[in-house]
Amino acid sequence: MGGAFQSSDSSRTNGPRPHARTMTFDEPLALQLGGELAPVTVCYETYGTLSERRDNAVLICHALSGDAHVAAHDPGDAPGWWDIAVGPGKAIDTDRYFVLCANVLGGCYGTTGPGSTDPATGEPYGAEFPAITIADMVELQRRLIDALGIERLLAVIGGSMGGMQVLQWAAAYGDRVRAAVPIATTHRLTAQALAFDVVGRNAIRSDPAFRGGRYYGRRDGPADGLALARMIGHITYLSRQSMDEKFDADRHEPRPVAYAYESRYSVGSYLAYQGGRFVERFDANTYITLSMAMDAFDLGAAHGSLNAALKRATCRWLVVSFDSDWLFPPAQSRQLVNAIIAAEQPVTYCNIPTQCGHDAFLLADDLDMYGGLVEAFLARTLNGTIDDGAAGWHLHTDVRSIFHDNRVDLDRIMALIPAGVGVLDLGCGDGELMSRLRRRGTRDLLGVELNGEAILTCARRGLDVVQHDLRDGLAPFRDRQFEIVLLSQTLQTVLRPDRLLLEMLRVGEKGIVSFPNFGHRDCRRQLAEEGISPVTGGLPFTWYASPNVRFLSIRDFESLCVELGIRIHRRIALDTAAGCEVHDDPNLNADMAIFLLSRG
Repeated sequence: MGGAFQSSDSSRTNGPRPHARTMTFDEPLALQLGGELAPVTVCYETYGTLSERRDNAVLICHALSGDAHVAAHDPGDAPGWWDIAVGPGKAIDTDRYFVLCANVLGGCYGTTGPGSTDPATGEPYGAEFPAITIADMVELQRRLIDALGIERLLAVIGGSMGGMQVLQWAAAYGDRVRAAVPIATTHRLTAQALAFDVVGRNAIRSDPAFRGGRYYGRRDGPADGLALARMIGHITYLSRQSMDEKFDADRHEPRPVAYAYESRYSVGSYLAYQGGRFVERFDANTYITLSMAMDAFDLGAAHGSLNAALKRATCRWLVVSFDSDWLFPPAQSRQLVNAIIAAEQPVTYCNIPTQCGHDAFLLADDLDMYGGLVEAFLARTLNGTIDDGAAGWHLHTDVRSIFHDNRVDLDRIMALIPAGVGVLDLGCGDGELMSRLRRRGTRDLLGVELNGEAILTCARRGLDVVQHDLRDGLAPFRDRQFEIVLLSQTLQTVLRPDRLLLEMLRVGEKGIVSFPNFGHRDCRRQLAEEGISPVTGGLPFTWYASPNVRFLSIRDFESLCVELGIRIHRRIALDTAAGCEVHDDPNLNADMAIFLLSRG
């Protein structure tokens, strides 16, 4: 079918898996919702070599339709569902890490599930397979990890339902996980996401061939119902933009397909193909079992609140979302990040712009961003803090300061920060100031940045940075969470600097603010003598392409501090061209200012 039918499912087959292994546990597995399973078999695959210290193990958790075959083991092996990210030299480098992926409990690829034999009857469980939860899946994974002699995982990584497993690992076995990487996931499905799952299950159960789940051993099974469920699900994995790009121009030109579902439109033939292919490799009872486990997952309710659940974790976090994902919307990832911040755990977060929707984490379109983040995060977790430029990392030197590249203010700002205090850097850019602070020994560091490329650069420098728009305030942070809050060359870019200043001094005991002085003589001359908006060495932006929305002088800022009841402990005025401090009429002769502040 070529590129017209390419999707995240394209490489998946139901063929043999020669590298798959199984392990059976005779001890009963007590289930969260009641009952037990015994014996229990788990099917898994491993890649790479476990280090002598057993400290390089990475567990990858798959989504609803995935399995243990995350990647090909060699050129002759069938492709895995995440070949683009897992393998030698890839983001999850099997030359460095011992990678493990297990088919989940309730699955249909070797792990005990509805198609397995019920020892009480000698027949497949079918619809009598007990209701399971994400917690049950993780408990079986824990047994496998124990049996393999791995005391602590370097990282647990997963997207969608796999991300739910990551969250459960962090909350239930925080001492067994050094790093958690939930991607395109949530702690609790939206009502809309639940609705699509309900329709999918009804489609399966309404198929006459379903026979109440007792279709094993018969010539026909609920193929139509399962195909419809997959078509419904597949729509939710795509974004409106990606569907328009794939199907809008030739919507009345369907492709020929071998499956007997409506294919009048190009999008119809695409869905018919995806549904038909899915039936060839998946089980209807498993679809019902796993989708119900996803729907029941509510990490906050299980522990009293989301904050309480994540306080149980003791790991580092990398959270990734995608802006066009309407099935697991970015707002839900931000809820997770806010709870992690409240728990004062180290976290990096990025919401990646893409047209690919929920499926973005399985596609190569945005691999440079999400793969780069995962690669840097794993390396940092394994090796500790990464020195700038170390380990072959390429720093994105094209990521510029919001103000300009001549950052003569950094040394002065460093001198204002006592050693060993906690620092929140708002608008941290490529992390240069944070890197300097870390080299000096500061450990409690967190950056806030809007630009995704800058966040990737910070991750490659081994820094924790969360993506957040300062226009939304600093609500995720508690009162006095940091000793110092920095706002360097960013004040002039926010719509309500007065509100942001007050928020800074709520979150931090002291604030440090630096900004360009629009009262500088060069700015005055251009405006007064030439009648044009200033463009200077310190203000290199034209009026129509400037990120600056506030044009303030040193005197303006000092007046605002008086109005807000903010105490100015120190003012440093700079002539950045000469690289020196200015004491004579700084509002005229300085092009940059730094203030050390606190609440009055």
